[in-house]
Amino acid sequence: MTDSEKSNLAPDTFLVGLGVSPGIAIGEVFLYNRARQTLADWYVPQELVDGEVRRFHEALDESRRQLREVKERASSPELREHLYIIDTHLLILEDDMLVRDTLALIEQERLNAESALRRTLDTFRQFFNAIEDEYLRERRSDIDSVGERLMRNLLGECQRSLAEIERKAVVVAHQVSPADTMQMDRNKVIGFVTDVGGRTSHTAILARSLEIPAVVGLENISALARSRMPIIIDGGAGTVILNPSAETFREYLQKKQAYEYLEKELRAYRDLPAQTLDGFSLTLRGNVELAREVPAVLAQGGAGVGLFRTEFLFLNQSRPPSEEEQFQVYRDIVQKMIPEPVTIRTLDVGGDKFVPEISLAEEENPALGLRAVRFSLKERRLFKEQLRAILRASAYGQVRLMFPMISGVGEIRACKELLAEVRAELDQRGQTHDPDMPVGIMIETPSAALIADLLAPEVDFFSVGTNDLIQYCLAVDRGNEHVAYLYEPLHPAILRALKMISDAGRKAGIAVGMCGEMAAEPIYTLILLGLGFNELSMNAACIPRVKRVIRQVRRADGEDLLRELLGLPTAQDVTRFVEAHLAQRFPELFAPLQI
Repeated sequence: MTDSEKSNLAPDTFLVGLGVSPGIAIGEVFLYNRARQTLADWYVPQELVDGEVRRFHEALDESRRQLREVKERASSPELREHLYIIDTHLLILEDDMLVRDTLALIEQERLNAESALRRTLDTFRQFFNAIEDEYLRERRSDIDSVGERLMRNLLGECQRSLAEIERKAVVVAHQVSPADTMQMDRNKVIGFVTDVGGRTSHTAILARSLEIPAVVGLENISALARSRMPIIIDGGAGTVILNPSAETFREYLQKKQAYEYLEKELRAYRDLPAQTLDGFSLTLRGNVELAREVPAVLAQGGAGVGLFRTEFLFLNQSRPPSEEEQFQVYRDIVQKMIPEPVTIRTLDVGGDKFVPEISLAEEENPALGLRAVRFSLKERRLFKEQLRAILRASAYGQVRLMFPMISGVGEIRACKELLAEVRAELDQRGQTHDPDMPVGIMIETPSAALIADLLAPEVDFFSVGTNDLIQYCLAVDRGNEHVAYLYEPLHPAILRALKMISDAGRKAGIAVGMCGEMAAEPIYTLILLGLGFNELSMNAACIPRVKRVIRQVRRADGEDLLRELLGLPTAQDVTRFVEAHLAQRFPELFAPLQI
């Protein structure tokens, strides 16, 4: 770029987004800046309606052809493992709501195809924006990707490919779709940054699988950056630096070398037991949504699946999956994980936001409404179908059943009564199942934490969902930028709640695990050891990092640290103490440290 172009932006322009794939990349910008489409509604004469319908069907056909071509060209094992994402996009193109509603707007309101599609996509976005669960809310990005592809085909625009990159560069874009990511040449694309996106989007999942550093959610970087501009990205910290100075360049070159050394060291931990220096063992498992993610858990040294999210089966469907369809999915993942266990969580959604054919009244506060196990106990036919499928899968490997969002003993007993009915039905049908399948619950409400001692005798294990537990205990929506700063995992109330839960489980002789984000953060590992957690479940890529900490500390160190923390009055006090303590006692693991 010219000196005049470079002078438009100050040296060392720091931007902070969301780091979704760790690693440091130093290079120049490749601007993949597709213009955002702004379309006004316009109406077509009646005699042209059939032509608009035909144009829409042609765009659907062309989009399918393009996605199938992406699948055929995906050759590396890392990419082929994630072809289900492209299958998901192909399913969206077949979605009844997408096709039917768009055609209705063309035929009944005489809108042109582009305007009709835009209105339908807006409805989809509202649908997903209302979702409380971050993981499920991020499925909106798949709708955006498919919608953009459809729109460009309608407009006759050329679909650019990242395979066109001729030299090593960091891709800067408003959005990078999973199909874009699958066409990246890993030898050319050394990182990417985007204006939008989330940690659990499929593009982020692909970036982690391909080990490409990535930062998303920067809002306007595609407008700030220029092609060939020098850039540094830190996918762990979520930092991007445009026009780095010579001093910053040297600093991040050293960081990059240190990171690559650490990654090499972590590979040595994958097959080692997760055991402390004083002999305390934890079980580290993976969180997954599809059977295709199981190889990643095993490759990272995971001892089973600690959370299998079943919600994905109900997305982008015209009807709920049948018992047989669910059974085949559960059996597949259970067989792939043999001899390790798979923990299957029953449906954790709310009302008609996800489940077709079920129509419930709109709720002002869905987070506190008819969701998770409350929804399942109301829709018993749906619930029993899922329980039958899970029980049948238990005949093919180790299965643990988990009920979400339990708030009292009555809910557990109601669920267990239904489970007993389903067992009897299977016995009458002559279908085999594990009669001793463990049954557990997620602890994610304040009431469950407060009566953990009453809940523990009713189940075989606890799994703490820290994401919801923190939000409910602190009355804070971390998705609300005005109060997100109050979302504090080290708040004294959270530490005391976790201790109450762990103590109750230990006294009852049941396993106590965690499957929320706290489990995946090495900075919390020593505290969780001190609390006495037996199991931690996380994204597969995080397992070696957590295991590294476990193998270099003593459980007694965690107990000593916890005693100090429980006496501190504020989250800020706890955070400062933890930062100083870990950096001083374990500098090779945690210095420099910032929580």
